[in-house]
Amino acid sequence: MLLILLPCLCVLFAFFDVWYFIRSVLVVLLAHMKPKVKDILAEQSLGGIVFFNDLDFMGHMNNARYLRELDFARVSLYAANGIMHALRRLNGSVVLGASTIRYRRSLELFERYDIKTKIISWDEKAFYVEQRFVSCRDGFICAVMLCRQNILRSTPGKVLQFLCKRTVDPPDYPAELQHWLNYNETSSLKIRGVDHASNDVKLQ
Repeated sequence: MLLILLPCLCVLFAFFDVWYFIRSVLVVLLAHMKPKVKDILAEQSLGGIVFFNDLDFMGHMNNARYLRELDFARVSLYAANGIMHALRRLNGSVVLGASTIRYRRSLELFERYDIKTKIISWDEKAFYVEQRFVSCRDGFICAVMLCRQNILRSTPGKVLQFLCKRTVDPPDYPAELQHWLNYNETSSLKIRGVDHASNDVKLQ
C-alpha cells in the first residue's frame, strides 16, 4: 500500500500546487469558525509569517508570494462575510479582473505581518477590494493592492440583496480607486485600438 501511495503523492506534488489547495481549505475552515461578519465593508485581517519558501535571491519575500497571500486573504474575507455562501446559492463565482500592487518595504525572513482586506466599493459587475500588508513589528504598510473582483453569472447587487435582504448602494469611490479605474479604462481603449489597427492591417 505504501509503495502505491508514495508514487501517487510524488506525482501530485510534482504536477499540482498541493499546498495551495490545502491552505485554501484551511483558510475557509478557520474563517467559518469565527463569528460571522455582518458588515460587508468591515476590514478583515489574516496573519502570516515569512518562511524560507517565501524568499527570493535577495533574501526577502518574493514579490509573487505577496499575490499568493493576498489571494488567501480574499478567500478568508468572502468566507467570513458570507459572499462565498451567497455566490454558491446564486450559482455565481468570482474571478480577479485587474490588480495593481505597490511595494513599499521588503518583508524579511521570520517577519510577521497582517493582511488587512476590505471591500471599498462596487459597481454592476465587480467588487473593488483594497489589501494591505502591515508589518507586526512596527505597523508599517509594506505593500498595498487594489483589485477588481469580477462576479460571474450574478452581480454584486444580487449578492448583497441575498445577504442583506435589501438593496445596498455602493459607497463613493475613493480618489485612488477612481484614478485606478480611469487608468484601466485608458489601457482598455489603447488595447482595443491596437487590436483594431492589427485587424485593419490584416484586411489590407
